[in-house]
Amino acid sequence: MRYIVDFKDDEHVIDHYLCKQKQTLKTRSGKNYLSLKLQDKTGLIDAKVWELNNDIQSFEENDFIKIDGVVGVYQNELQLRINKIRKSNEGEYNPVDFIPCTDKDITSLHKQLLDLIESINNIYIKQLLKNIFINNEKIAENIKSHSAAKQMHHNYMGGLIEHSVSVAQICDFLSRRYKYVNRDILISGALLHDVGKVYELTPFPENDYTDEGELLGHIVIGVELITKEAKSIEDFPEEVLMILKHCIVSHHGELEFGSPQKPKLIEAFIIHCVDDMDAKEKIYEDMIEKDNTKGKWVGYHRMLGRNIRKTDI
Repeated sequence: MRYIVDFKDDEHVIDHYLCKQKQTLKTRSGKNYLSLKLQDKTGLIDAKVWELNNDIQSFEENDFIKIDGVVGVYQNELQLRINKIRKSNEGEYNPVDFIPCTDKDITSLHKQLLDLIESINNIYIKQLLKNIFINNEKIAENIKSHSAAKQMHHNYMGGLIEHSVSVAQICDFLSRRYKYVNRDILISGALLHDVGKVYELTPFPENDYTDEGELLGHIVIGVELITKEAKSIEDFPEEVLMILKHCIVSHHGELEFGSPQKPKLIEAFIIHCVDDMDAKEKIYEDMIEKDNTKGKWVGYHRMLGRNIRKTDI
């Protein structure tokens, strides 16, 4: 199989890919064309079908398709110009080739998550975390395989647990670096900040927004979840619950980035900063890893609004 990460400009590609997105659009002259996003386990690529004819057979989003096309460059990014498409037949492809997955050991990540829970001293918070990550069947079943996002960062199988453990471990280090930090609040808030994504996004291969995700989002879902679980724990302190909910509602940092509140506690501020850093650092990692151009500059990232350069000394 020819993986997307290995594509080169002007390369002729005939192979099977997962169609993650399909849109019918119009050119300036009013002619219909297809705009696609194709995926394998190494990443996504934009693709265009400019000529809609008998060589473009019927298919839908999340279908496996066989394409015949040529790789080109548009706005400094690789793009496929497709001439032929048909639906892939069963047995022509291995689904494992199309699901991106963390390169970390999932069993080890899960053990690290459980160790962080065991390290909590507050009996109420520890029980809350156990209720959510161990006793809640949906979360316990999906936490190891779920992604942390649809597109932006850690958007692969195991991405959610990788990101959550990473944020919690960095917060653990910072809890010993700064004064006035409650470690139990910091670690638990870090583990819980994105837990609502188990309900916000569907499992692979779709990895798309659920109705709940579209209408509520993972912040609201997360707050409702911990409120429900805390009520099942006798004498759970109301102030502790309020503080944990604040850590969730403020972790995007600013109102324009989707946070109902800005961080107003030192623990909430640290969680926001570490979450933002871990997500953006992953973008740098992915761009460098997937770069197949010559030279030190790997390209422009629209969300970050800058060109990314490798430290090649």
